[in-house]
Amino acid sequence: MAVKIRLMRVGKKKQPTYRVVVADGRSPRDGRFIEIIGQYAPRNEPSVILVDSDKAVAWLQKGAQPTEQAAKVLAIAGVWDAYREATGRDAAAKPAPRSAKPKAVTETPAATAPAPAAAAAPEPEPAAEPAADGTDA
Repeated sequence: MAVKIRLMRVGKKKQPTYRVVVADGRSPRDGRFIEIIGQYAPRNEPSVILVDSDKAVAWLQKGAQPTEQAAKVLAIAGVWDAYREATGRDAAAKPAPRSAKPKAVTETPAATAPAPAAAAAPEPEPAAEPAADGTDA
């Protein structure tokens, strides 16, 4: 069973608050969970993050994998530091941040249009002037 630490959305429409939960990876986002280990209220000023670091460290030691958003909340709450102190090593479960996808380069029509022929064509060499003595040499 793949155990995940993730955020579970609760609250009214347009007013989200989240619970930090440990859940089976196959269960839906707001569905069944194993244990609540904290809460996150992003709409408060400043945002409220309450995480039971002892429970979180225990689940990380058991192999629970946090999602990217949950890992950020755990980092702000200081759980990763507590995990490092408890185990004596860096977090193997900490997910690597996703690399940004390269954006497609869109060229403007002016940039793709060929340059004017006069500017692109090399300048012709000047024709040789006839010799002053009247010979074509």
